[in-house]
Amino acid sequence: MPDPARVNGWIILDKPLELGSTQAVGAVKRNLRSAGLGKVKVGHGGTLDPLATGVLPIALGEATKLCGRMLDASKEYAFTIAFGTETDTLDLEGKVIAESAVRPTRAELEAVLPRFTGPIEQVPPAYSALMIDGQRAYDLARKGEAVALKSRSVTIHALRLEGAEAGHATLVAHVSKGTYIRSLARDIARALGTVGHVTMLRRLRAGPFGLDRAISLDNLNEVGKGAPLENVLLPLEAGLVDIPALNLDPEQARAVRQGRVLTGLPQGDGLYWARLEDTPVALVELSGGNVRVVRGFNLPDVAE
Repeated sequence: MPDPARVNGWIILDKPLELGSTQAVGAVKRNLRSAGLGKVKVGHGGTLDPLATGVLPIALGEATKLCGRMLDASKEYAFTIAFGTETDTLDLEGKVIAESAVRPTRAELEAVLPRFTGPIEQVPPAYSALMIDGQRAYDLARKGEAVALKSRSVTIHALRLEGAEAGHATLVAHVSKGTYIRSLARDIARALGTVGHVTMLRRLRAGPFGLDRAISLDNLNEVGKGAPLENVLLPLEAGLVDIPALNLDPEQARAVRQGRVLTGLPQGDGLYWARLEDTPVALVELSGGNVRVVRGFNLPDVAE
């Protein structure tokens, strides 16, 4: 059985339909308990609606220190808009609140997409987890109360049309944190002189993690039945591949772990992950040759 202190890294779950993010974390915890690893800390890197599927990064051990960074990462989604009806939840779950006979052509769809690429303003859905006076917006909406959310600035890095037929369009969007795909679908439909709602939403990528690294719930459940955890666990540094590494010698690693300042480093300013050989030591900020620790990692085999 692995030592719980040495279980640090990522399980990338291909979240199935109708499973909530909290339930997904619960499934990981349940399987870890069955494997004798009930003391391992578990967290997720960004919620995914029950009606959405796809990439859900789940952090174990020291990787949980990177969950906040994963929340800030850009995401990529495939989604389908059904034109002609808008629901109060902007997806299949809600009741119809608006209808239109207008069905846009493929050419009209492609012509409008540049308006939704780059920095845009977006009003989040009423049915969202955003807080209003201490309450979740979706709780207020379910009570029938009027929910007025302010628009927010988000960035659509890329948006392309994958297919369009019979009143439906499937698109792929690479978006900044804070972007609501349901709101994007609503606004695209309205810009085309009609209404619409999301019928399919699949997260293709979250930060550095894509579907190519994701496992099914069945694969996860094998761990609880005795399959090696290593079969599904990615190393902690897999969540850091989008920033450069900073190689330390043993004395420098010791200094970083003890909170002492490193000076005179030749690398340029910015965020780095500091490592001793192959072991992550800390997430650090380099400024003017000086190193400041953002998050330290308490991993085995690091120089004490």
